[in-house]
Formats: sequence, C-alpha cells, structure tokens
Amino acid sequence: MTVLGSIASWPLASRAQQTERVRQVGLLMGYAQNDPDTQANLAALREALQKRGWVEGHNLRIDIRWPIPADLRSMQRSAKELVALRPDLILSEITPTTRALLQETRTIPIVFVRVSDPIGSGFVASFSHPGGNVTGFTSIEPTMPTKWLQLLKEVAPRVVRVGVLFNPLRLPMPNFF
Repeated sequence: MTVLGSIASWPLASRAQQTERVRQVGLLMGYAQNDPDTQANLAALREALQKRGWVEGHNLRIDIRWPIPADLRSMQRSAKELVALRPDLILSEITPTTRALLQETRTIPIVFVRVSDPIGSGFVASFSHPGGNVTGFTSIEPTMPTKWLQLLKEVAPRVVRVGVLFNPLRLPMPNFF
C-alpha cells in the first residue's frame, strides 16, 4: 500500500486531528466590559477575523482581560496574566494597556489601537518603522491638535487662552503643542 493510500484509509476522526494549530490572541481591554462601543468593536473584530477564516473554537482562541478601567495596577496584573499565556499576538486597546504590556514583554507581538501618541509614548520608533515588538494605528495624527488650534483662531480670533483636558492615565502627555 502506498503512503497516500494508507493516509486515505485513516479514519476521518484521526485526519481531523491533523488540522492547523490553534492560534491564540490576547486582548487587553481599556474600557468597561459593559461599554456599548467596546462591545461593538469586539463584535466587529470577531466578525472580521471570521470572514478571514479565523474562527473561535476552531483555529483561534481569544483570551480577553478586562482590567478595572482607570486602575493602573489592575491593568498591570491583567497584562502579566496575558503574557503568561504566551499568546501569538496581543491586541492592546489604549495607551495605558499598551504601556502595561510593554513592561511585561518585549517579544510577544503587540498591536495597539486608540493610542494618541505612540512615538511620544515611546512605544514605536516611527510610524514607518515601528521597531521592536509593537505596531498599531492611531486615529490622531500628531499635527492634528495644532490644526485644531489654528481652526479655533479662525472661528474665534479673540481667543487668547485655551484649556486642555487631559487624562493622566495617558502619560506622558502627547507632545502636541
């Protein structure tokens, strides 16, 4: 009997066990688990992965950690837990979760979202060549706040003082101004 013939004669169940390995993805969330926007984003991520052939329970395992929002110690504990699982990749939702992950690993690939200043925060060397184990995307281009001030001066030329609200959990403050 040929090798192909013997493989073809294996029971279907044993051949099914020879499927591709399950990839493990960690998610370190930065907002409350019951936040509607976060849940919508998570559903969209799962849907996009499924459309590309990555199905939870089949060839994909997603481990999610929901640290207490605005609690840096909780974020650090959750980052440590995820890194200990040795996933293939970790998705980080915000600046503080990305910082917590980088304190735990410099080898597991980290993809960030919603980080306002990844260069200023020291997460990446540059947008075109991030370097290290971190990459991602941001919805705020570094020169945007300067443009916001220019627009404000155009619509309200008498304004001489502007206050900036800043979330201290996103330290260091982006170098916008």
